[in-house]
Amino acid sequence: MIFEKTILVPLERVGALIGKSGKVKAKIEEICSVSLSIDSQTGEIIVRGSGDVENVMPFKAEEIVLAIGRGFSPDKAMRLLEGENSLHIIDLREFVGKSTAQVERVKSRIIGEGGRVRKNVEELSGAIISVYGRTVAIIGEGEQLRSAVQAITSLSNGSTHGKVYNDLQDSRRRQKMEKLQLWEGENIFE
Repeated sequence: MIFEKTILVPLERVGALIGKSGKVKAKIEEICSVSLSIDSQTGEIIVRGSGDVENVMPFKAEEIVLAIGRGFSPDKAMRLLEGENSLHIIDLREFVGKSTAQVERVKSRIIGEGGRVRKNVEELSGAIISVYGRTVAIIGEGEQLRSAVQAITSLSNGSTHGKVYNDLQDSRRRQKMEKLQLWEGENIFE
């Protein structure tokens, strides 16, 4: 099966996707075994590759392109290749409608003064977050992603920062306890 996907990225993010002397584009193509056709006039990106059942790399290339388009640096977007990391994008208009002023208000709640809230959510969840345009993009593994999405959703719905931090800390505690229980159940001397 041949994989071909067209993605539209903001024009100001095309340069980040291409990289200095085309290095980012070349790295994505090499690592993911795809070809990227980039139209720098429209922001249209075509990802082509082999979409075999065993080969998830074209799909990872698509996620990397989307992540860069949603404001992640190429280095952070490449984390999608590690472990079970995946990308989740939240459109803030789902919470506040089409009002630009309301989207900006919610973005301010998520970013916080000097980026403090975003950094706290990243530290407590283990995910990485990019607030760009009308969206919040999150990269993380399973539980990290769930925790960060829940935190962003709560903030977007008007929850207090303190409640969101407490929920994240509770989630992290539960994860640690589950890991401990897994270790206790194993007999490491067999």
